[in-house]
Amino acid sequence: MTQSQYRAREMRAKTHEVYEYDHDDEKPGKPLHLLIPGGLIALATLALIIYLAYLVWLDGTMEQGIGLTLIGILSPFYVGGVFLFSYGYELYNIPRAIRLTAIIVFVTLAAVVILAVLFFLLGESKGGSSKSSSGSSSKSSGKSSSSGRGGLKGGLIAGAAAKKSSSSSSSGGDIWISGGSGGTRTVTKEVTKEVVKEVPKEPMPIKCPFCSRSYVPMDFKFACPNCGAATPKDLIEDSQMPKG
Repeated sequence: MTQSQYRAREMRAKTHEVYEYDHDDEKPGKPLHLLIPGGLIALATLALIIYLAYLVWLDGTMEQGIGLTLIGILSPFYVGGVFLFSYGYELYNIPRAIRLTAIIVFVTLAAVVILAVLFFLLGESKGGSSKSSSGSSSKSSGKSSSSGRGGLKGGLIAGAAAKKSSSSSSSGGDIWISGGSGGTRTVTKEVTKEVVKEVPKEPMPIKCPFCSRSYVPMDFKFACPNCGAATPKDLIEDSQMPKG
């Protein structure tokens, strides 16, 4: 098996060497047939892992236990995809492929941990801001309700004072009379207002238009106790109207 002449960090020369090796029919193997599928598998798995980390630590729509389990299941597929990529990239050199796989996985793991921490911090800051906004809205609603109660109380007090002043002004007052010689005297005039309260009279009995039975409609639920006929509306009004 042909050994690679370049290191992995010499990306341009290394990639050209792999391409030339794959298109050389005299050399065994097709490294691009391992490199390309392995790279696609690794990238797709890594995207899923990052998406799960977003759902767990930033969005909060997935439980942490379920998210970590799914990430653990996807991790071997990612490592396998990276190894296939490294095996083709290092032209079937297993020790170099293992070393390159370890480097890529370590760097990726560090990046995922950093992203997870950042997602967690963003989620915490988002939750704190929502709590503070809800607290401020509750405080503002409490202030508005208290001001509303204060305004209602003030309105009731003002209404009572206005009613009292109007009643006092109607009961009496001072009349100022100026004399022709420039003198002024005060005459107090009292006004007495009598309030006549009407005492309701008891309903008057009426006669049933069907059987001529005399009865009070209210006492018998507006129905004749003799024949059971309903009391007409005009007779109910006559019964409730006091006689002068």
